[in-house]
Amino acid sequence: MLDMVWDLIGHSWAEKMLQQHIISGQVRHAYLFTGPGGVGRRSLALQFAMAINCLQPSSLGIPCGVCRNCIQTQRMQHPDLSIVQAETFGGVLKVEQIRELQHQLSLAPYEASYRIALLLRLDEANDNAQNALLKTLEEPNEKVILLLTADLAENLLPTIPSRCEVLRLRPVSGNELAATLVKRENISPEKAQLIAHVAGGRPGFAYHLLHEPELLERRQCWIEDLLTMLKANRRQRFAYCESKFYSRIDDRNEIKEKLREALGHWLSFWRDMLLTTSRAEIPLTNLDFTSQVSQIANQMNLEMACYLTQRIESSLPRLSNANLRLLAESLVLEWPHIS
Repeated sequence: MLDMVWDLIGHSWAEKMLQQHIISGQVRHAYLFTGPGGVGRRSLALQFAMAINCLQPSSLGIPCGVCRNCIQTQRMQHPDLSIVQAETFGGVLKVEQIRELQHQLSLAPYEASYRIALLLRLDEANDNAQNALLKTLEEPNEKVILLLTADLAENLLPTIPSRCEVLRLRPVSGNELAATLVKRENISPEKAQLIAHVAGGRPGFAYHLLHEPELLERRQCWIEDLLTMLKANRRQRFAYCESKFYSRIDDRNEIKEKLREALGHWLSFWRDMLLTTSRAEIPLTNLDFTSQVSQIANQMNLEMACYLTQRIESSLPRLSNANLRLLAESLVLEWPHIS
């Protein structure tokens, strides 16, 4: 029986598998961690990197967490750990970044056993960058390990996941996550349940919500904005979108991230509406808006809830190139008028 001391929430099967690879001396040259953002892809990859390069493991596959290599890896500051990602969330990971990484990986490890490259959100890499990465995947250096993260393996060129050990991480149950938050963070069960459900079972996102209270405050404002717009006329909806999402060239990225945040919370609301109108016995995300969801569901049908949910899902990938205000207007104007 393997000791589970990586201190992560959920994904015990993945911990056991990775520890076994270290114990058996069969660490692969490349791993791909997939799953929704905040589910724990980066945390699992970093714990694995610590376990590989730990200077004084208590046993094989168990990082001490206190040696120089462990501490610097956890902080993502180790000289033998290369971090590659798009400059901004939702941006583009470019081929120049991959070429710079390849130069770094051609060097011998500075002080650890292996050079480790952590490529975050690889699905934001353009085709040129992904094709450039293939050379490193096809001709692995025995002292280099690649750790990749992405939402879905299917979002990448098929030749990339085919050359990796793929670990598909899924959200943990809301009850399991809430119970862990109560135990570790000493918060009330009610607050833990709300955070667990808003986070959608994603431990990393849950900890962001817990330790950055403004995230929960902004989420409440976005949901309240949606409820207000359901009672607003067309002129008021146009005015709202202009006030929130009008962007000049110099603040486009800021507006894009604001709209991305809004769409994420609005999507959770319409998903709750979809669950309610379909009478699905699945817990809602926005537990503190249960009564409002129930009231609005009485004036909607399943088809409309499904359509509005799909509209936001299809809009999220378009944020990089879309006219942001027009995108917001097209969504908000389609919302039904609820008295």
